[in-house]
Amino acid sequence: MALVMQDRLDLLSLSRRALRAPRPSSLPARRGYRERSPADSRKDLLEIPLPPWQERPGEPLQAKRARLLYESRKRGMLENCLLLSLFAKENLNSMTERQLNLYDRLINEPSNDWDIYYWATEAMPTPEVFENDVMVMLREFTKNKNKEQRLRQPDLEYLFEP
Repeated sequence: MALVMQDRLDLLSLSRRALRAPRPSSLPARRGYRERSPADSRKDLLEIPLPPWQERPGEPLQAKRARLLYESRKRGMLENCLLLSLFAKENLNSMTERQLNLYDRLINEPSNDWDIYYWATEAMPTPEVFENDVMVMLREFTKNKNKEQRLRQPDLEYLFEP
């Protein structure tokens, strides 16, 4: 028993000594870069190719609206989930088939959701291929002229109202 206690005391004193011991000179005193960081080689960048967007001819309008509503809500980044789900709630039911196709292309063709967000908020210019009446509607909606609180996605009960 006394031997076990002595071993524990020896370990405790060793760990205290290790804490007080000076840092080995081979380790840097500070981590990080002092001045300019080295150029990024981008060798660690992994791009996963997405399948190209394809229009779905013959898709029933109600099925298209339901799919676009779902895709507007499940974006992968909160900013677009909020923006597009609220936009979809307000506009999908009044869009024509042509506008639905344009909206489908807008939210599904770009591989980077941040692009959609930047275009809608006018932080970046919209490419010509997406410059259309649906993008104008989305930009106007994004301006939030009525100063609505847009802190969460809309509940889905409105889908079941007569």
